[in-house]
Amino acid sequence: MTATTDASNEKIPVTVLTGYLGAGKTTLLNRILSEPHGRKYAVIVNEFGEIGIDNELVVGADEEVFEMNNGCICCTVRGDLIRIIEGLMKRKGKFDGIIVETTGLADPAPVAQTFFVDEDVREAARLDAVVTVADAKWLSQRLRDAPEAKNQIAFADVVILNKTDLVSAAELREVEARIRGINPYATLHRAERCDVAIAEVLERRAFDLDRILEIEPAFLEIDDHDHDHDHHHHDHDHGHSHGLKHYHDEDMQSISARLAGDLDPDKFMPWISRLTQERGPDILRCKGIVAFKGDPKRFVFQGVHMMLDGEPQREWKAGETRESKVVFIGRNLDEATIRAGLLACAA
Repeated sequence: MTATTDASNEKIPVTVLTGYLGAGKTTLLNRILSEPHGRKYAVIVNEFGEIGIDNELVVGADEEVFEMNNGCICCTVRGDLIRIIEGLMKRKGKFDGIIVETTGLADPAPVAQTFFVDEDVREAARLDAVVTVADAKWLSQRLRDAPEAKNQIAFADVVILNKTDLVSAAELREVEARIRGINPYATLHRAERCDVAIAEVLERRAFDLDRILEIEPAFLEIDDHDHDHDHHHHDHDHGHSHGLKHYHDEDMQSISARLAGDLDPDKFMPWISRLTQERGPDILRCKGIVAFKGDPKRFVFQGVHMMLDGEPQREWKAGETRESKVVFIGRNLDEATIRAGLLACAA
């Protein structure tokens, strides 16, 4: 990750789609592959047979790549993800984005990390968002008995809380509070049969914290003495959150820190690299927007465990406050140390 790379808008957006078995990923995928949304996606699924995609959608099937009737392409992850993506890149221009579906039991980290690790893939594609489909009826149970389910929520940029018609209003509020306790920063959509607008799932640029600020204007208005951050994270889409009991998940924390003014890239880069190297296994996701001294552009970064990627994006607008905002989600993180570390990077 360097502070000098040129932002390329030509990179193909990649959505990682995850969710526990039975939550509704296949329903969502079938919609993406069959609806006339006018976009073409390359969809990489774990095993075609296993996930039950409607095979009538497949037009001409060869070993690994399937052409769908709305022009989308489907491939199976039998081989190495990097090899499949490199194969897709030869078809660049034939599709608008890539969707990678992970198995219900999988931790999304290794898939997300692929887009940081391989130089060629990184040049051509960017991780757009991790979308997690959660089952409103069974999620609370899964969070108790399946660590993967918790990781999937912690990793998400977008959570689709599906099957909301199967639970009462009180149960729905409860499960939303559980999700917010693990990850206050994901956009949350309530759905029945995954009836979320495709635009809410794909090409979200969740890499960019502006997305979070659109949904959650109070996201970064944190008083340094206030450690009960969750009440800043009401889901304004629904307005039902007030008076909820808030969950602070026993082993997952979400920490956000901000610093007005500019950072020194020569201090910040080594700090963030060292932090993710040392604490990598415990940091599931990190992301941020940074104002570097003397740089007219906002530097945007995101990370998965120890892998980091970042680039300058749009210029700071006239009248926009130059400040740096970082977010970490993980286990056993020390908020005071992280905040002090960021503070020490001031220019």
